[in-house]
Amino acid sequence: MSRLKDKYANSIRAALQKEFDIKNPMLIPALEKIVISVGTGESSKDQKVLQNMADTISLIAGQKALIVNAKKSVAGFKVREGFPVGIMVTLRKEQMFAFLDKLISIALPRVKDFRGLPRTGFDGRGNYNFGLQEQLMFPEVEYDQILKTHGMNITVVTTTNNDKEAFKLLELFGMPFAKGK
Repeated sequence: MSRLKDKYANSIRAALQKEFDIKNPMLIPALEKIVISVGTGESSKDQKVLQNMADTISLIAGQKALIVNAKKSVAGFKVREGFPVGIMVTLRKEQMFAFLDKLISIALPRVKDFRGLPRTGFDGRGNYNFGLQEQLMFPEVEYDQILKTHGMNITVVTTTNNDKEAFKLLELFGMPFAKGK
């Protein structure tokens, strides 16, 4: 059992149940999944760079990443149906907790001038979104192996529909939010 999963089972569940006065234990907020996604942009034209980006995300996530193709053509964006437009990986269960632990304890502290994650990333349904500027903060990524630096969007999906409960859940996990209101 991972460290964060154990922490959730032993202390976070009880703290959330007490703070929000939840009677039904099935309604206690929990993590459902974490989605890591990257828009390929101009890199979609170069198959070697695209594959390198997919390999990097797979290495970071610990699970094979999928190359997502466009479902329909959009002339304004110069995208045709079937062209690669992104890379994504969905983490659940053990991989999700392992990635979150690595993100909180190793990767985010390595960001230069890091002041915390924005508190405004909640979507009104208990999910949290934030972006990272580059992939080099993860310990698995070797600078010499990267063809092009790229950022990524990380979405943390929770079982609650309330942003306040989701914020408290992530805060108890140790997510470093920026100071403020």
